[in-house]
Amino acid sequence: MKRICDFIARWMGAMVLLVAVLSLAVPASFVWIDTWAINPMLGVIMFGMGLTLSPKDFKVVLSRPKDILIGCLAQFTVMPLLAFVLTWLFALPKELALGVILVGCCPGGTASNVITYLAKGDLALSVGMTATSTLLAPFLTPLLVWLMAGTMVDVDTLGMLQSIVYVVIAPIVCGLLCQRFLPQLTKGVTPYLPAFSSVVIAIVVGIVVSHNADRLLVGGLLVVLAVMAHNVLGLSIGFLVGRLLQLPKPKCVALSIEVGMQNSGLASSLAVLHFAAYPLATIPGAVFSVWHNISGALVAKLYQMWQKK
Repeated sequence: MKRICDFIARWMGAMVLLVAVLSLAVPASFVWIDTWAINPMLGVIMFGMGLTLSPKDFKVVLSRPKDILIGCLAQFTVMPLLAFVLTWLFALPKELALGVILVGCCPGGTASNVITYLAKGDLALSVGMTATSTLLAPFLTPLLVWLMAGTMVDVDTLGMLQSIVYVVIAPIVCGLLCQRFLPQLTKGVTPYLPAFSSVVIAIVVGIVVSHNADRLLVGGLLVVLAVMAHNVLGLSIGFLVGRLLQLPKPKCVALSIEVGMQNSGLASSLAVLHFAAYPLATIPGAVFSVWHNISGALVAKLYQMWQKK
């Protein structure tokens, strides 16, 4: 069983891509699952994150405040600004622009920790950045979306804050409580969580893509290019920030991956919950979910080779 789970976690990018292609070619394969299911699924992933966090992960925030501050500043400036600029450069329609901005304003994704580990980066810094950006998200994500997209659409900042608390913060707290009061159970399930999260992420991508297959086929190439550019530029700028600050190689790797990889499932969820009048807004999050797992696997190999030099 452990080998199967390791295999699933290792080939997460390929699995997500396969599900995306299947749900695009045969929407009926996932369209029977309603979009309301996205939130509980994201909650399950965040619950798993809570199970894997430990007090030492939060000690990183206190023991290395400078590193965490640099990472979070980069996270919540680089990706939102890139999203705003790219929507203008690609002249994206309002709905797709909103979706790209939602992705850019979300915190780092849990997949970044796996990719940082594979890339031989500073894993403690990666986990600390993910945890911190996630805890800041209820306040910063709605504010940034309002600043970037408030002139295009009405943004319910309070409603978004509440949604992020319900979908992200509450499940993480529940996971931490389970770890505290049910340590043996937590220890038993933790090795299987990366594979489980990978499967759930793939299903979320399948749901979003299948429900928007027709629209994705019409304007798909433009948004795919914008999303790819968003991710690659985020990875590159995150790396450059680390190099300019003369950080050690493992920290540069962690910073690059944390900045470039977003919680795109949360972006799709917020689009479904708060921007139902703009159904295309869910698509950039789905495309990002597929692409950043593929690019993450590629940059992990590149960073491994770079650090050996």
